[in-house]
Amino acid sequence: MASHSRGIPPQEVDGTPDYCNESVFRRNTLPPRTYYIPKDASLSLNGQWDFHYASSPLAAPDPTAKDGQKSTDEHKTKDQWTTIQVPGHWQLQGHGIPHYTNVQYPIPVCPPFVPSENPTGTYRRSFFVPGSWESTDQLRLRFDGVDSAYHVWVNGVLIGYAQGSRNPSEFDVTEYVDRAGPNELVVRVYQWSDGSYIEDQDQWWLSGIFRDVHLLSFPQTRIEDWFLRTDLDPGYKNGTLIAEINVKTESHSEVVVIIGDPSWQTVYSVSDKGFGSRKVMIKIPINDVYQWTAESPILYTVRIQLEVGDMIQTHLVEQKVGFRKVELKNGLICVNGQPIRFRGVNRHDHHPSFGRAVPLDFIRKDLLLMKTHNINALRCSHYPSHPKLLDLADELGLWVIDEADLECHGFYDAIARPLDIPEEVDYEERKKLTFAHAAKFTSDNPSWKAAYLDRMAQLIHRDKNHASVIIWSLGNEAFYGQNHRAMYELAKDIDPTRLVHYEGDPHAESADMYSYMYPSVERLISLAATEGVRSDGTFEKPIVLCEYAHAMGNGPGWLEDYEKAFRTYPRLQGGFIWEWANHGLWKEDPDGKSYYAYGGDFGDVPNDGTFVMDGLLYSTHKPTPGLLELQKVYQPIETQWVSYNGLSANCWLKITNLYDFVSLDHLTATWKLESFINATSTFLHGTGVLELPHIPPQSSELVNLTLGRRPLRQLSDDMWLTVSFRLKCSTAWAEQGQEVAWAQFQLWSDHGKYHGLLSLQSLVNLPLRCESSGARTTITGHNFSVNFDNAQGHITSWTASGAPLLEPNPSTGAAIIPSFWRPPTDNDNPISLPYWKRFGVHAMTSQLRSFDVSATDDKVVITTKTFHSPPILSWGYLAHTVHEITAAGVIRIVITLKPQSSDYVNTLPAHIPRVGLDLRLPRRLDAVKWFGLGPGESYPDKRTAQRVGNWSVDHVADLQTPYEVPQENGNRMGTRWVTIREPQGAGLRAIAGSAQWSKNCERNFSFVVTRHNAKVLEEANHPCDLVEEDATLLRLDAKVAGVGTAACGPGVREDLLVKVEEMSFSFDLEPLI
Repeated sequence: MASHSRGIPPQEVDGTPDYCNESVFRRNTLPPRTYYIPKDASLSLNGQWDFHYASSPLAAPDPTAKDGQKSTDEHKTKDQWTTIQVPGHWQLQGHGIPHYTNVQYPIPVCPPFVPSENPTGTYRRSFFVPGSWESTDQLRLRFDGVDSAYHVWVNGVLIGYAQGSRNPSEFDVTEYVDRAGPNELVVRVYQWSDGSYIEDQDQWWLSGIFRDVHLLSFPQTRIEDWFLRTDLDPGYKNGTLIAEINVKTESHSEVVVIIGDPSWQTVYSVSDKGFGSRKVMIKIPINDVYQWTAESPILYTVRIQLEVGDMIQTHLVEQKVGFRKVELKNGLICVNGQPIRFRGVNRHDHHPSFGRAVPLDFIRKDLLLMKTHNINALRCSHYPSHPKLLDLADELGLWVIDEADLECHGFYDAIARPLDIPEEVDYEERKKLTFAHAAKFTSDNPSWKAAYLDRMAQLIHRDKNHASVIIWSLGNEAFYGQNHRAMYELAKDIDPTRLVHYEGDPHAESADMYSYMYPSVERLISLAATEGVRSDGTFEKPIVLCEYAHAMGNGPGWLEDYEKAFRTYPRLQGGFIWEWANHGLWKEDPDGKSYYAYGGDFGDVPNDGTFVMDGLLYSTHKPTPGLLELQKVYQPIETQWVSYNGLSANCWLKITNLYDFVSLDHLTATWKLESFINATSTFLHGTGVLELPHIPPQSSELVNLTLGRRPLRQLSDDMWLTVSFRLKCSTAWAEQGQEVAWAQFQLWSDHGKYHGLLSLQSLVNLPLRCESSGARTTITGHNFSVNFDNAQGHITSWTASGAPLLEPNPSTGAAIIPSFWRPPTDNDNPISLPYWKRFGVHAMTSQLRSFDVSATDDKVVITTKTFHSPPILSWGYLAHTVHEITAAGVIRIVITLKPQSSDYVNTLPAHIPRVGLDLRLPRRLDAVKWFGLGPGESYPDKRTAQRVGNWSVDHVADLQTPYEVPQENGNRMGTRWVTIREPQGAGLRAIAGSAQWSKNCERNFSFVVTRHNAKVLEEANHPCDLVEEDATLLRLDAKVAGVGTAACGPGVREDLLVKVEEMSFSFDLEPLI
């Protein structure tokens, strides 16, 4: 029977709740240890629990046992108790609401106090101790994650308290458990605690028991904890395992450490004998050791055995170990003596239905996606991830920054808002005005020191045995103060083998690297040359970007620019994209709408809206175009076209291995040679295997490629070579044939080949008829007609073979009109959108200045001058447009745009979203083909992942990118021609016209085909709010703006803006019969 111990008092300090006392964060918990769940001595307590939800702790049921009876029986009524799934969050199971904030606190800022209305969830379940367990074993309750703080009762006895939501806690319950009968476990969880102030990460506020719960059995004579460190000799050839093992025993014992290589063909064994509980230190040297890296994740298996008496094994544990050495050398982060480069991402624990209660198979899919998309590093933002994630990182190969569960960014708003500091003020200036004051709340407050140190110790002890973890992080956006310095010292004391990171330490006083968020490329390069640099140009510490390239919505831009900086300046050792995935939570409304929700969708106030939707993955964890772009930019091979002889079939490629540790021997390279001989088909001239020489890491080789037996110029005037690098063999993270890198080269081109090349020349001799009547001019030819509005100067309709190809827009009456607007992106919203709207770019109107008609038998030319300008303002574009309608039924449009401003002051905007044409087509035109970049969307700073080719979709909907926050999407660049037609039926083809294009336009044009107009996309909150037009909307653009990262970071690069200046461009439209 269980002992009737009184347990601990309800409060550590009488009169003060534990959850409102910064000095109380653990009561009666066991010391932290490495994560280990014994397979045969653990009982999972996951599953269905009884649950009671109360508005405050005072309204929660009393768990105290009375006469061995369950005190909560009196509360178990249908309207008070229900059931809940563990792991899980109560807000996602019908109790309370999810609440999203990025920076600001959703509660008043008065640490350590929290609101009196502090929702409280009481969890209850019973359990039996397995009969196979030894009666003398120690019994522990382990909670791997509970948000935010909690008390624990066993059989009515209060046995402990803990907080630190993403950190584990263990309680010794041996004396409280009845081994023969049922045991009642009650956990009272508080939504808010003083710990909430230092858990202000950019994510949903979600409460409850969200990670595993176990009952564990440990023998009285046991291995309590272990720390397996590895070291390499100065030549990085031979290794040493350094095992620190804590043993608990009251007798003579022997600790045996056995280590086996991956095949267990080479085994090493060392033992240590002693008496009583002690710390054992064992060193095992291994010659020619296999080294662990993110590129070659080779793991050894270590078995630790504790034997007593006549060599009776009483306890056995196993641990995977990777031999590697992390150090600063010559101011750079080095592993095994080699500087490394982070191609990383920031990852939160998130599931669209379960929040932070993420199933392990979902986590594994995340890491597999990272590996297959050339990501080699992971920052656990901003807390320790699910403990088993690191097993996967060890196995698959990822560099990991493991971060303490610490962020208090909301103190910034508590200081900045009363000071009325505009967000437009330079961030560095805002930091000077606020950060020192904000730090005084907790980070630079000695009364919080113990809580800070606990979070650091919990992180390190749980995860210390993982090869993938090479850097500890002191937390995120918690300003900087004395408590961070203490955390750094503690980290170095517990684990001197790893480096320490903290971005909030601007001068790297207690960090082993300079770390920055979202600097421009220009500033980043400047920092590399100046920050911490001595007069002789040397430096002690490198630079990393813990966050960059904010991946919100249609973005990020700038990826290639950052990558170029990383490759050019070795001190810049890469960075981590913000962030891995959107945090949308699936929501079904009473009106039948369903969507992935963000801040405010649950009635949560205050909130930070869509800022939680800023990932490379959708909320379902399927890739967005941003991840595909990153995959291409991060690819570990650079292929350059060096030379070719146009009269032969020989060419030379320079192939550079960008890996840090491995050669390219694990890859096979193939090539294909294509030409696009007409407006519909692709001709494959040849394919083959590219024989790769041995190319060591960080080196290049010239490779000769013979493309065929005939001179290439005899094959085609337009040739494209694509080289692909794929895995020779399957790995732990991908199957054989997985593409790792690719490159595409245009060998040469007849640059005018596609311009004005139309297929109805056989009809040129048929006469045209031009008739004007009132406000309409009609041009009629063989089986087609084109109508103009004489009052507006626009084409209003076009019919061929009795089938309408263009129709009037209900709001403008025009079927084709110059246009400068597109829906905004998330990255436009902070700066560009209000700027563009200030200049009325979204509200342009059209005025006719002149309308002239000239006609011959084989063509009609209508020349117009129109002025496109917004109401209220005094600027606009004067458009000189020549419409040539040929006897073949082709419409040729040549436009010159001249910006005009007030005579008295410059009223022109500096830039606008785009310049081109809007066309309205009948809805039945649904199938799209094009020659250009594809198959996905592309923008000037987000196009690297797309290849030149002939592409097609059966439906317009297939061209849309389904961003979870509707916005501009679906642009395709580098287009030579595009067709939109009925399936197997009539339609039209658009092609760049043969007339002169100004140099500031892109003759290989952009297009968008959609069913959503710009206003609908801008105003829709979710995809379910989008209303389709009863038409097909086509954009043909001479220039489009980049997307940038201005939602949090630099905007569009200056040369990728659409400047307001004179432009000339032309398009030909051809009917397809």
